[in-house]
Amino acid sequence: MVEIFYHGSRICSHKRLYGQRGQYSTITQHMPINHQLYSEWNANRFLRWAETAGPSAKETVQKMLTAYQIKEQAYKGCLALLKLAEKYSPERLENACHVALEHIPVPRYKNIRLILEAGQDKNTLSIKEQSNAKESGAFVRGAAYYGGIHHE
Repeated sequence: MVEIFYHGSRICSHKRLYGQRGQYSTITQHMPINHQLYSEWNANRFLRWAETAGPSAKETVQKMLTAYQIKEQAYKGCLALLKLAEKYSPERLENACHVALEHIPVPRYKNIRLILEAGQDKNTLSIKEQSNAKESGAFVRGAAYYGGIHHE
């Protein structure tokens, strides 16, 4: 047993864990109130939520979750990341995640937030639209550029 004392009084006791190094056990009632909120979440819930924004958002959340040895440590960042969809939009969040994944192996909340604040996700949209127009064979310059209707 591991016993916790405060001013000479035992306030709690826990069964001692034997086994893997870094192993942990948490009793939810012993956690601070603001940490208890995250105990209601799990990785699958974050991934399902991210999937509503798109595949890049889901991949970003997956990378955030696997970056920590203890998944619960990533929950706060995942929650903050997904809240960005409320402030901006799910489409912009998806585009920002796509931009981040192209340049950063494991993007974090701060990376995505800075991309959204700078509007770098909007640049990606216009580039995609331009490339789609080129692939469709559209005339970008128009008839006036080529000298009118007769092309002389």
